[in-house]
Amino acid sequence: MKAGTALFAGVSLFFAVSASVYGWFSAEPAGTAVLVVSCLMSALVAFFLWHRHRKEGPLPQDEKAAPVHKTSGHVAFFPPRSAFPVLAAAGTALLGLGAVYGLWLFLIGVGVLAPGILGFVFQYGARDTRSVRTASEQDR
Repeated sequence: MKAGTALFAGVSLFFAVSASVYGWFSAEPAGTAVLVVSCLMSALVAFFLWHRHRKEGPLPQDEKAAPVHKTSGHVAFFPPRSAFPVLAAAGTALLGLGAVYGLWLFLIGVGVLAPGILGFVFQYGARDTRSVRTASEQDR
């Protein structure tokens, strides 16, 4: 997390300098506001990473010669196939077309998109999460 903290602190510093220079030389407040918000958002991520590093200590990724199995983390569950991505994509396309052609098509898009999103969220909700193993457990 040390590298991530330094990276986001540097990004925050870059946006702070950019915002001050842009605000000084331009009369447009929207660009300055966007740069200030970008600075604050990257500073928030840097603070979060710094706080986690201070609280939990160094991670295996902080070591230069860390073995791969220590840095990998949990092996995720990937579903074999699902119709919900197609349903969500069709609903999103209908939402976009509805914004052009009218409210009636937009509402149909909402009706198609809602089951797609709910399916994504609850498709494997009852799955036993204790079966997820880390990579170091699989090596044994």
